[in-house]
Amino acid sequence: MGELKGRVLRAVRMGAGNTGRVVGNSLRSLRELAGLTQKEMAERLSVGQASISKIEQRGDIHIQSLQRYVEALGARLRIEASFPKTEQIATQFNLVFEHDTPHDDQLVFPLFGDDVFREQRDVVLSIRPRYSDRIMDGKKTVELRRRFPLSAPRGAIAYIYSTSPVRAMVGRAEIADVVKLPLADIWRRYSKCASISKRDFQSYFSGLKEGFVLEFANARPFPRQLELSELRDRFGFEPPQSFLYATPILRRAIQDEFAGVSD
Repeated sequence: MGELKGRVLRAVRMGAGNTGRVVGNSLRSLRELAGLTQKEMAERLSVGQASISKIEQRGDIHIQSLQRYVEALGARLRIEASFPKTEQIATQFNLVFEHDTPHDDQLVFPLFGDDVFREQRDVVLSIRPRYSDRIMDGKKTVELRRRFPLSAPRGAIAYIYSTSPVRAMVGRAEIADVVKLPLADIWRRYSKCASISKRDFQSYFSGLKEGFVLEFANARPFPRQLELSELRDRFGFEPPQSFLYATPILRRAIQDEFAGVSD
């Protein structure tokens, strides 16, 4: 059955010419590979045989109906977008998404299903040494930002880059939550755990009415700091002014080297 499923999935192909006709012909081929008549297929889908004949002749059906047809064969519908690795959009996907692809010259992304892209939102945060030290000590449990994506998922990892004069990645913390609030509410609720003076707070948020709060959990220092020179040599890393998304190769290297810290 597994081999048949593979044959069925590989049989669905979009070619040149009329798309509807191609889809209809492919669906008919799928059904025939599965050894089913139109009548038997109709029974599986609880529709009339005429509906199956219409689908296979025209092929212009909604994706949901296409999914039901394929799943009735015991297969899973897969729709993909393929980009040459030389395209700029492929580079951007590499920075934001994780993907598994066997292709050497292209990136192939599924466009249909529950796991469309395995979005990774781990970030590198540039933080002044006096604040990064307090994060690693557990005394500073939130980070304040003028801008930050609210879409960052809970549990994403913030890799802490301590700016000059340290200039090194010193540890990591989980992002338990990201909230956007008026500045007065941020000061009232988070000033103590942010380890910031009122003067510095007002200076940092000058010109804004709202700000972002990153709530941290499980902050841990690395066994050794990753100096900027090493980060540049190994990962082509340049420290961000505020934050950037951690590349997959950087994340994997940190997880492998500091397994006890990154778990």
